[in-house]
Parts: sequence; C-alpha cells; structure tokens
Amino acid sequence: MATTREVLDAPGLGPHLLAPWELRRLAAIRVPARADDVLAARLLLRLCAARATGRPPAATGLAQRCPDCGRSGHGRPHLPAHPGLGVSVSHADGLVAAAAAPGPVGVDVEPAARRPGPLPVLRRVLPGPDLHEALAAPDPGLALLRAWVRAEARFKAGRPPPEDVLLKEWTDHRRAAVVAVATATEAGAVTAGPVLLPPSALLGGPAPAAGP
Repeated sequence: MATTREVLDAPGLGPHLLAPWELRRLAAIRVPARADDVLAARLLLRLCAARATGRPPAATGLAQRCPDCGRSGHGRPHLPAHPGLGVSVSHADGLVAAAAAPGPVGVDVEPAARRPGPLPVLRRVLPGPDLHEALAAPDPGLALLRAWVRAEARFKAGRPPPEDVLLKEWTDHRRAAVVAVATATEAGAVTAGPVLLPPSALLGGPAPAAGP
C-alpha cells in the first residue's frame, strides 16, 4: 500500500509499462487526480506481480476479463501465464494498494476520514454481525469503514466462506488510510497469513519511519 504520489515519483515507473488497452482506458479518464490514481494502482499491481513471478514489471502479462460478459479490458485482474496466482488492486483519493497471492486474493484501501453509508446500503453489503458490532462501537463511523474495507477485500477474493479466508485489516496512520487484504486458503492449509511489505520494498529507497 502506498500513496499515488509515492508510486508516480518512483524511478523507472510510468505509462510506458502499461498495455495499449490500459492506456486507452487511462486516456478516457477526464479527472486528472483519478487518472493518476488509476495509473499508480496499475503500476503498483505490476510490481507486486513481478515480485511474485520473478519477471520484470513490463513482462508480467497482466490482463482483465469480466466474468459476466466474458470480454477483456475490465473486470478482475489476472495473470494468464500464472493461473494459480491471484492478484488484486484498489485505489481511492490518492491512495493505492495491490496484492498477489497463491489462489484468490482481494485488497481494498480507503481514506481513514471517509465514512461509508447510507445505512440501507451497508445492510446489503456488510455481514449482519459486523454491522451490529460497528454500530455499537464508540466511533461507529470508523468501525463501519473498517468493516467496509474488510467486506470489499473479501468480495474481491470471491467471498470465500469465513472459515476459508485469512483476513487482515489495519490503519496506516502515516498515509491516513484503512486497508484490508483477504486471501482464500484451501481447507486445512497452514499459513502465517498475508505478508505486508512497506512501499520501499517495491518502490526502492529507504524505508519510511514508522507512523504514529
């Protein structure tokens, strides 16, 4: 997870790493800040895929296919040359996150100041126990946001049953972000859960000092 600016300022990264279909989608975005977010997210996703596959970022072969219409260019990202490796990406208002893992994976990031809603929408999206627990918290708005990113991460991972998902959610105080990553596991698999890498691990440069 990183800020959009951290990614775009990293040496060697830029639109030249994107595929032609990605560049066409990027050119259609009329809001410059949103275009920057999309570009940074796709670059960070390539870095995650490169680390997982051992291939250069430009040669990871990232693709997208919609499960509903079957067309390419939108929908869940995937690596055709590595069908057993899942990838996921998220971006929101100057923040980006990406993940790669064996099997299904989902990641979501939101600004820590954002508050999801309205309540009828939350009832449709959030599991009942999570919703009730968040509404009873001392700060319901923040608790709902944290429940929201967890639900989004699980959705992107394919909504595996609770017993088959490893879910990690945290707050990045330095970047004022709430992040969650969900990885689906095979029954009985033993794993330590998601490994979180600081931006410096992928972007280069010194690791930032710990946030408050």
